[in-house]
Amino acid sequence: MKHFEPTIPLEQTIRSSIYDALQGETVDELVRIASDGESHNYFRSVMEGHSLKVEKPLLNHLYELFEEVRQALGYTDPIDFYVTGNSDVNAFSVSIENVDCPSIVNVNSALLTLMTDQEIKFVLGHELGHLIDHDSKMNSLISFVFPVEDAIPIGLQHKIRLWSQLAELEADRYGYLACKDLEACVSAFYKMSSGLDITRMNVQLDVLLEENRRHLDFFLSDKGMSLDTHPVNPIRVEGLNLFATSKTEAQLSKGMEQLTGILLKVGCSAIDEPMSQFIASAGLIAASIDGDVTVEEQNAILEQLSVQQMFAMDYLQKISESDVADVFYKSIAKVLEIEPGMREPMFRYVIGIIIVDNTLSKAEMEFIFNMGENAFGYSRKECAVMTAQQIQLDFTPDMSKLS
Repeated sequence: MKHFEPTIPLEQTIRSSIYDALQGETVDELVRIASDGESHNYFRSVMEGHSLKVEKPLLNHLYELFEEVRQALGYTDPIDFYVTGNSDVNAFSVSIENVDCPSIVNVNSALLTLMTDQEIKFVLGHELGHLIDHDSKMNSLISFVFPVEDAIPIGLQHKIRLWSQLAELEADRYGYLACKDLEACVSAFYKMSSGLDITRMNVQLDVLLEENRRHLDFFLSDKGMSLDTHPVNPIRVEGLNLFATSKTEAQLSKGMEQLTGILLKVGCSAIDEPMSQFIASAGLIAASIDGDVTVEEQNAILEQLSVQQMFAMDYLQKISESDVADVFYKSIAKVLEIEPGMREPMFRYVIGIIIVDNTLSKAEMEFIFNMGENAFGYSRKECAVMTAQQIQLDFTPDMSKLS
């Protein structure tokens, strides 16, 4: 049976956008030149000193399993396999971008104890998938540019999380190709999540998939979210089921579109959509009072919109093509109906957009008064007080005016 390519187009798109945004090509070259080439030596020393290296004379059966997976995926780069005594049912891989130094795949002993050979091959194939796609390289770039994770802008955080989850789904496909056994793939997930020997309990594949669908329905009904670096198991199991059983690319794409829709969510509150509409429409109106929307104004809008939307720029474009004023007033009414306490933060957001370009014209000031009085019910004095406070907090004079 012919299988689909393991790559997921959206993963490739998001990967490229993150890499370009972080100036990946330039940064990678800088790190290569500055590095002493010994950055992985400590980690390898830990593996050599505290784990068991899988070699043919010592662990022939495991060695043969590993080699079968390597050959099934056509992976020819040097690689060392290790087993570590650990009660966590888990495995990991470390990609080493030095041609003279093998990459690493480690499997915890608890996983080997619990899983069948076919399930082990799925796990190994998953880890080799990460090596084939050079996922460690992307993670290293992110960690280098942002050594403090909290410093990553919220919009980029969402993109990184989405890429990481899609990369996991892609690695799962490599796992399937390594064993070509859907039942083993699915039972491996249940064993990792529960710690129970599903195989010994003689649970059938159709029962597992039916149970998984019930859990998946919770997420599809907008009640659940998947916000970790790994997608929730119901998504991963259904993703593999689609990859293994779809008859056409169109069928696979349609099923995956439904699953990735869950991953695209950054919130599940009733206020998210009207708040997004307000941020976009209010920002566009406020920024255009003195002419074209500047880069500073657009970035300020996108920074706020990224809290609510995965693809903030696309969302802003969509709102700009609608009746912006209508969206503006309707979104204010809806947000305040849900949460009246948002009135002041919303008003201050608009003031912030207006002064972000370090100017405050009479027309902009008049707009603030009109908007505050008509849309938010503030008095003229209240509008003036809050605008004055915002200037003290955020306003920076244009230094070119002093020359």
